[in-house]
Formats: sequence, C-alpha cells, structure tokens
Amino acid sequence: MKNLVLLLAISLAFFSCKNETSTTENNDVVVEGKLNTDIAYASFGMDITDADALAPNRMMEHYKTMKVGDTINSKMSGKIKEVCSKKGCWMTLDMDGENQVMVKFKDYGFFMPLNAEGEVVINGKAFVTETSVDELRHYAEDAGKSKEEVEAITEPKFEYRFEADGVLLKE
Repeated sequence: MKNLVLLLAISLAFFSCKNETSTTENNDVVVEGKLNTDIAYASFGMDITDADALAPNRMMEHYKTMKVGDTINSKMSGKIKEVCSKKGCWMTLDMDGENQVMVKFKDYGFFMPLNAEGEVVINGKAFVTETSVDELRHYAEDAGKSKEEVEAITEPKFEYRFEADGVLLKE
C-alpha cells in the first residue's frame, strides 16, 4: 500500500509540473500558450513574470470603462515616460501617445532606478482617481519641472493610476 501511495504521489508530481509546449512556424517555443522570448529583466518588488501582461491598448480599454473609486487587479506592459528624479518612488507609463498611467509602488516597498527607461511589466491594482492641484504640483517638483511649470498647474486632473507590487524592467 505504501508503494502504491508513493507511486501515485510521484506520478502526480511529474504530470502536474509538465508544461505544454508547441512550436510556431518560426520554430519559436510556446510554453502554456505564451511565446517564450527569453527576455532579460531586472526585477523590483514582488517576483512576477511577464506571462499574461496586457498590452497598453488593451489596458486602456479597461481604464476607459472605470469610474473614480473602481479598482481592478491586473498586469500590464508599457513604456516608461518619466521616473521620480528624487527617489524613483513613482513613474509614468506612456499608454498610446495620448494617455499615461501614474505608477506608485505598494507601501513604498521598492523604488525604480532614477535613470530607468524603456519597457516594463507591472503587476498590481489599476484604478482611476482625481488628483489634487497640490499633489500634481508635488509630482511636477519631483520631476524637476521649472517653477513656472509648477505654478501653471491650477486644475485637478482625472488620472489613470496603478499601484504596483512588482515590476520587471527590460534590460
């Protein structure tokens, strides 16, 4: 009986760990339906993968249906537009040339390099908010904007936001 249980446990472990793979016309390997491109990333915060990350245009479809106060768990990719120049405590992502997402890091648990640029994958909570003039001015100061640019901020702003618990920065 012990041998039967042991054999069953080993078989279950073997088959549950098996990844389904196939190849494309170009002989690229596809693992569990996702193209494995062997991209190198620097990881910040929680360990995440790039599997199932939504492209910026797909994420914008979700953002555009949200109201202030709505929150959804998500993973998305994007291109860094700007990083906090003082600590790396926030960044903005360009979504489509017209819209951007302000990203902060959960509980200030990690920061991005001040010179971070390029493609990222972020995991966490997406939401929309209205940002006050004081907060917008604070971000402008952190980004190194001129005094005139900071003082030109006079209206609150409806914003797409994201609280990331993990970030992958493409190397």
